[in-house]
Amino acid sequence: MWANYHTHSNFCDGRGTPDEILNSAKHKHVLSIGLSSHAPLPFPKPWCMKADQLEDYFLTISHLNKSESGIEIACGLEVDYVPDQIGPADLQSRLDYTIGSIHFVDALPDGTPWEVDGAAETFQQGFNSIFRKNARSAISRYFELTREMIARSTPDIVGHLDKIKIQNKNNSLFQESESWYRAEVRQTLRQIREAECVLEVNTRGLYQKKTVDPYPSPWVLAQAHELGLPVTLSSDAHHPDQLTCEFTETAAILYEIGFRHLMVWYTGRWQLVSFNPHGIQFSELSR
Repeated sequence: MWANYHTHSNFCDGRGTPDEILNSAKHKHVLSIGLSSHAPLPFPKPWCMKADQLEDYFLTISHLNKSESGIEIACGLEVDYVPDQIGPADLQSRLDYTIGSIHFVDALPDGTPWEVDGAAETFQQGFNSIFRKNARSAISRYFELTREMIARSTPDIVGHLDKIKIQNKNNSLFQESESWYRAEVRQTLRQIREAECVLEVNTRGLYQKKTVDPYPSPWVLAQAHELGLPVTLSSDAHHPDQLTCEFTETAAILYEIGFRHLMVWYTGRWQLVSFNPHGIQFSELSR
């Protein structure tokens, strides 16, 4: 049995409907799930929900909750943090939880927000024009914005903490062992602890074959464990078939590091529950 709180439906760039995600969750013995489409942005992007879809999104999840008793369903959104434009706190009051993520770092010369985890060409454009090919400056700014989000627009879950490494093919930009990079990560983890956020362990890079490690990397997770950070395991699913992809393998990594509990949404609240590489011990959950 598993739980997953990072899922995308056809309300944004996911391929399945919320009903199809729910049916897949039952088939895969996922007994607690969160729907978390990309929240609307104040500028056009093809992968996020449109603002006029938001009410329908809430109604759809409310209807699913009223008609379904066999699985716990939480209403969430993955909300971008773009300074002075949008942040997780803007939508928190209408949700069970928010995932706060950084997909944009500053802006291109024409004012377009620079998307850092999309096409390599787009990344290179901003890397060249904004940061003059200075990898340390670009990566440090990414983590600075993550910390700013946590401080100013605190999410419940910090999403794919080090996803910018998706652009670091063959360590072409930096080595994760470099002291400046590790210092940025440590500072960000401490901020997560101070804000009492949950750290997401995200498997999407693994099953897409875009990274060799989850987000964040195992050494980051080891530091998170030392700091006592709570974690939740997710697949960032964009298709109903992806709900538990790489969960067994990633749970084994967490278990080897020393983690013994995951955060799970159950009976309308977050709870810590024991796990092992084969799943979550749902018998421990309080009703």
